[in-house]
Amino acid sequence: MPETRRGLWYGVAAYAMWGLFPLYWPLLKPSSAVEILAHRMIWSLVAVVAILSVRRHWSWIRTLTRRQFVLLTLAAVLISGNWGTYIFAVNTGHVVESALGYFISPLVNILFGVAVFRERLRRWQWVAVALGGIAVVILTVAYGSLPWIALTLAFSFGLYGLLKKAANVGAAESLTVETVVLLLPALGYLAVLGGENTFGAQGVGHALLLVGGGIVTAVPLLAFTAAAIRVPMSIIGILQYIAPVLQFLLGVFVAHESMPASRWAGFLVVWLALCVFTWDSLRNGLSFAHASSEEPEEDLPKEALAARGR
Repeated sequence: MPETRRGLWYGVAAYAMWGLFPLYWPLLKPSSAVEILAHRMIWSLVAVVAILSVRRHWSWIRTLTRRQFVLLTLAAVLISGNWGTYIFAVNTGHVVESALGYFISPLVNILFGVAVFRERLRRWQWVAVALGGIAVVILTVAYGSLPWIALTLAFSFGLYGLLKKAANVGAAESLTVETVVLLLPALGYLAVLGGENTFGAQGVGHALLLVGGGIVTAVPLLAFTAAAIRVPMSIIGILQYIAPVLQFLLGVFVAHESMPASRWAGFLVVWLALCVFTWDSLRNGLSFAHASSEEPEEDLPKEALAARGR
């Protein structure tokens, strides 16, 4: 129980930090979104290398396969697009739309499960996906165009998750590979900027904030990893809504973004879809857990018996 409780707090901390990101990136103005992204890549690498050095954990490099490296390189391209889109959204007054992207992300993951892994959806999962589609239509009408920021964030993060799952490399280790891949493009962009580079030109405080972008990237990721190994995925699935809820609240009540009735209608349909999705996931998760608990112990593998403390 103490480990589960600790994992729960790790998860809350991770998603709360992600949810509060809209407060951080505007502090980096007048840096452009691409310049912030370049610094985020560079200083994230410094942060994870420091963490791995403290842990003295470098043996994983020898076991990294060519396939894993290719997958993580593709993941690096996707996450850089995701980061850049998110920073652009926050710094141009689209915090609410960025929150929408992470609200619909679980529904996108369902679609990927069907398209890539040939998963068969349950009835209520289809209902959730259908409601998500209806919400996108409503919000397209409300915005006057496709909510491309939200869709870019949702689909890029979904594809990123697929590649990370296929690579099967730890959080800090995979982030190290991804940021190494992105290091040269980031340094090249800053070199091209030349005198327009704001690092150092806006004072020490601004420079430290740019460096801090690497820390605020690495810390919640490590907290999430600590949570994922301690609590059931059903709990992680519920905790993931903390981030977009906080982002939405910041967009409406701090950034004072416009929310006409048509947009509220679209978000209400999204939230209804997520309620259906969460209810169905919890119901089936509890049914599976109940069935597993009734399985005769002599039929269980040794690993399962050990997990029960026998």
